[in-house]
Amino acid sequence: MFERGKKGERALLVLPHARNGSDAEADAREFEELARSAGAEVLERIGARVDAPNPRFYIGSGKADEIKTLIAALDADLVLVDHALSPVQERNLEAHLGVRVVDRAGLILDIFAQRARSHEGKLEVELAQLKHLATRLVRGWTHLERQRGGIGMRGPGETQLETDRRLLGERVKQLQRRLDKVHTQRGQQRRARLDAGVRRVALVGYTNAGKSTLFNALTSADVYAADKLFATLDPTVRRIVDLGCGPVALADTVGFVRKLPHDLVAAFRATLAEARDADLLLHVTDAADPEREQHIRVVNEVLEEIGAGAVPQLQVMNKIDLLDRQPSLDRDGAGDAQRVWLAAARESGLDLLRSALGQRLGGARVRGELHLDADAGRLHARLKVLGALAAEHFDDRGWHLQIDAPRSVLEPLRAHAGAALNALLGPLP
Repeated sequence: MFERGKKGERALLVLPHARNGSDAEADAREFEELARSAGAEVLERIGARVDAPNPRFYIGSGKADEIKTLIAALDADLVLVDHALSPVQERNLEAHLGVRVVDRAGLILDIFAQRARSHEGKLEVELAQLKHLATRLVRGWTHLERQRGGIGMRGPGETQLETDRRLLGERVKQLQRRLDKVHTQRGQQRRARLDAGVRRVALVGYTNAGKSTLFNALTSADVYAADKLFATLDPTVRRIVDLGCGPVALADTVGFVRKLPHDLVAAFRATLAEARDADLLLHVTDAADPEREQHIRVVNEVLEEIGAGAVPQLQVMNKIDLLDRQPSLDRDGAGDAQRVWLAAARESGLDLLRSALGQRLGGARVRGELHLDADAGRLHARLKVLGALAAEHFDDRGWHLQIDAPRSVLEPLRAHAGAALNALLGPLP
């Protein structure tokens, strides 16, 4: 059996495509960027037309021989295949080519393993890796002979393969229990934000569209941002209070990509839950990318897959400095903000985005005077936290408040508010 090597930095990219692959070049560029993001030195790209997958190699046997010759000529030690391979196909290709073979899912998993920083992110990456590895415990090593018995231990014994599977299964269960605990804690945090009347906004978009740069610009945070795919994996939430619609919890999420493996979507449910549970999605797009319409479509498909397809969106067209375009705001026929054009890296157009967020999250505003008795301290505190007070005065009769806040911020207080606030709000809309 072929023994896996340990270098694997000089890579040959294999790009399977159908007869009429209109997006073949775009897919090739993205896959090369994925390889470079993982730390590979890309030596060559080689296309492989696949009309009917070969059960043995996925690609044709003639193409496999051609790749083997190219590996020897370039001294490559790794082959990256831009497609999902079955465990048998991956093993057969490794044996035939004499170098390590990694498919698209394995490559993305490797990038995720490098970028995860939080405890939760590391757990999710390890779980996804183990689930991926579980399908490849099929004679992938050379130590699969039966364990030798001794006195009191004679019998067929347990194969090393069975031992590996058992240990892997136990580790998966352990990780799943730990992740369930973390997910429960995150769920409690989200419910607390909801109970406090904090609106939730999630940044979504194709990877490398500039989400983390925009997040940092809006929140003055220091989330890692770089010009590479999957620079940010861990969900990060920060509070914004200057939008004119009450406090907002803004969440940065993992970027999407073409053919994102379904196991990864399932594994990163904590990150993606921020999008599913949001009141509004900021769909960030690289305006200068010629493939931007394709990227928008991919993001929307993933949002549908995770149950966030119905969440309202505000389109953010980022990197307009590369188009030599000025910031602007597009509205629909009703005057509602639909698309903001800005450059997050230069902090140009952020005022338009803040205005659009305030409008989309706030809706109609409620203005008026409100009197609260002295014993209504809890409601007074809640109104203050929500940023609903334009002015206030306290005397022996209680609080005299000037209310100026979006109706959407005040409506959740109806059940706990007194008659005075309900009268100010009027009948239910």
